[in-house]
Amino acid sequence: MSKHEIIRVRDVMKQNVDTVDGMDTVEAALRKMDHVETKTLVVNKRDENDAYGIVMFSDIARKVLARDRPPSRVNIYEIMTKPVISVEPDMDIRYCARLFDRLHLTRAPVISKGEILGVVSFSDMVVKGIKK
Repeated sequence: MSKHEIIRVRDVMKQNVDTVDGMDTVEAALRKMDHVETKTLVVNKRDENDAYGIVMFSDIARKVLARDRPPSRVNIYEIMTKPVISVEPDMDIRYCARLFDRLHLTRAPVISKGEILGVVSFSDMVVKGIKK
């Protein structure tokens, strides 16, 4: 039986995460994005008892653009998914890929001890994980 190197989520995740407030409009959220490669916006908790949310560009395309809704009049909370399914940074990417497949996810925030460390996607796991 061969032993192979374990590649962790923390090794392949994107560390640059754009966060938004649920009350932000889609237009304002897109304007204040810092990272060019962002395809996911993590929605901040309102308080310590709240849960994180997530909005992907595909949500904006389907729920705003395709329905001809003005981005200046649609709040993030109207189109976000909450609570978000997150993964731990020390998870083996093989298990993360299986979780994504089972739950039909394409990306998820990486959260440890209540703090967002990054976002991981199928493409991060394939491109960065298999190439290693």
